[in-house]
Amino acid sequence: MKLFAILLCMSLTVYTLPVAGQVPHAPTPRPAPARPDTARVRRLLQAAQQWSTADIPRAIRLSQQALGLARQLRDSVGEGLALLRLSTLHRRHNDFVLARRLARQAQALFVRRRDRQGQGRAWLQLSLIDMLQGNPVPALASALKGLRLAGQAGDSQTKFRLQATLGDIYYKLGSYDDALHVLQIALDGGQRTGDEQVTLLALNGLGNSFQMLKKWPQALSYYQQALALSRQLGDAIGETGSETSLAEVYGLQGNQAEALAHGLRAQQLVRATHDDYNLPAVELMLARAYLLAHQPDSALALARHGLHLSQQARSNENIRNASDILAQAYAQRQDFAQAYYFRNLHLAYNDTLSGEDTRRRTSRLRYDYELTGKQAQINLLTKTRQLQAQKTARQRLQLRALLAGLAGVLLVAGLLWRNIFLKQRANRHLNEKNTQIAAHRDQLNRTLTELQATQAQLVQREKMASLGEMTAGVAHEIQNPLNFVTNFSDLNVELLAELQDELAQEPASARPAIRQLLEDLTLNQTKIQEHGARADRIVKRMLEHSRTSGGARQATDLNALAGESLHLAYHGWCARNEGFSATLTTDFDPRLRPVPAVAQDLSRVLMNLLTNAFYAVTEKSKHADATYRPEVQVQTRQTDHAVEIRVRDNGAGIPLAAREKIFQPFFTTKPTGEGTGLGLSLSYDVITKGHGGALSMESQEGEYCQFTISLPVGVESVLEEIVA
Repeated sequence: MKLFAILLCMSLTVYTLPVAGQVPHAPTPRPAPARPDTARVRRLLQAAQQWSTADIPRAIRLSQQALGLARQLRDSVGEGLALLRLSTLHRRHNDFVLARRLARQAQALFVRRRDRQGQGRAWLQLSLIDMLQGNPVPALASALKGLRLAGQAGDSQTKFRLQATLGDIYYKLGSYDDALHVLQIALDGGQRTGDEQVTLLALNGLGNSFQMLKKWPQALSYYQQALALSRQLGDAIGETGSETSLAEVYGLQGNQAEALAHGLRAQQLVRATHDDYNLPAVELMLARAYLLAHQPDSALALARHGLHLSQQARSNENIRNASDILAQAYAQRQDFAQAYYFRNLHLAYNDTLSGEDTRRRTSRLRYDYELTGKQAQINLLTKTRQLQAQKTARQRLQLRALLAGLAGVLLVAGLLWRNIFLKQRANRHLNEKNTQIAAHRDQLNRTLTELQATQAQLVQREKMASLGEMTAGVAHEIQNPLNFVTNFSDLNVELLAELQDELAQEPASARPAIRQLLEDLTLNQTKIQEHGARADRIVKRMLEHSRTSGGARQATDLNALAGESLHLAYHGWCARNEGFSATLTTDFDPRLRPVPAVAQDLSRVLMNLLTNAFYAVTEKSKHADATYRPEVQVQTRQTDHAVEIRVRDNGAGIPLAAREKIFQPFFTTKPTGEGTGLGLSLSYDVITKGHGGALSMESQEGEYCQFTISLPVGVESVLEEIVA
């Protein structure tokens, strides 16, 4: 979550008492004149609001006094306001459990009083609590409930604040277009009613959404407006959020000087206000700035401390951001084991906050909210029809009584009959409208059923498309060698026929022609064998790709296995390529412990990676100058969580466009006929699926290429669990 959302949600007060000279933001029911004792409750709450930014413990004590006095006086309105004030203060004090309990108590009180305005504000408080804890689904549910109640109560102030909160939730879910739409409505409402906090939250939210859309000028414009408004209001919390947002945008644009300047300013503001809650978010922002400046040590120090504080506060959003920064920082330091660990942690929290399940649940909430609004309209029309029917029935009874008592008053009877006729025509028109509404509702239900069926069909089609793509790849790869086999076989038949004709004539002049035919036939047969062998290799690679390993894991010495595979691969390559020579460099970690693994499968992976390395240096030596010396390196390392094997060559490297596809089946960078495209895909499956490890690649075109095998250390049962 962006820091501005945390800061503004911390400062956003769910309910504020009007101060002297302040004009209410929206027309609300005028309360009855307060008794002297209840007026003291309001004064205590007003004082708690004034101390809420400077001294939170003092504000809590004042609010508790107001709550106790309100309960003593049985002042339910003051009790609800005091509960919401305490909930806001404990939320800002990072005590979410107590804040939620107090908000629930206020909500129950407002439900008993049938106070829709108070219920809407209680739902706003619950939505803010869930949003700060990184729970977008319950936050969205609470915001939609509060929005409906605020609209029914005519509470425009709470409505605009809920819309600003909805915009922030949509941003976190990745629905940036929806976020921009809702936040623009909230901004217009805040500016129209003079609600500076809603205006500030909407400005930062719009800047954040444009930042994610990489529209830097719009993002900077909104952030700068928010910074100016925060300084105008003397709001140090809002100023901190705007400084942080500007630092992030400048960092993403590569302007590290401006990024660090704004980031350090935000850090100074947090320390000056003793804002311990938002300190981890500011430290993570500075850590990202140092990461972009290629200073991983500074980034690691800040990110570790930010992660520790975020785990204490149970802030899922900050934990996800800290894990992402730590993964990138360790990757810059070449510590891939730690990078892999924190990347997995980042992915886990990312799925929790914005995964497919979260998107599906929030979409369902939005659909239910819209459907409930339609249903409310239908219920209102139905109730109106029932009232009209009851009214018509009463009028009929009145008419009969009048006709029985005033049979002679024809003029009055005629007027009454005309009135009844008009009412009946209106009722018929209303019945027709109700029928149309019911038909529209049924049509919506049918459309929903069709959409669900279409969704299921699309899922099945996607599966079939994947299978078809695999089949097409197989057919495409096998087609070329089989075409060669077919074409040269046909040529051999023709050449044999010509050879028979020439032999029948047997003159001495035909012997050179017969000899030429025999040479052509021999060459064609060689081509048939070559392409037939290639088709056989493709089929075998496909079978290896689909075959699961049947070997049992045993404690394997990876140093010995890597050394043996290097020498076998080198001698095999030299046997197939006369005159080839390369420098073999090994760096084996003596602390390497035996790892439970299938030695045959790992040997096959190493042989494949080493063969590719020898191929790369061979190809580069054909075009390089005399100073080039082919070299292949094999290195092993023992870390806290994994064992690594690195295979590196100084060949031509892999182009950037091909790196994302390097582990896909049938993808190869070799010329046609020299590779099947299944070796790296098979190796990837053996390492990741067969051993629960990781296979990664890094390369610089024209300089080097390095493959890293990472196998987790531990007992064999852990590996079995990973495979399962």
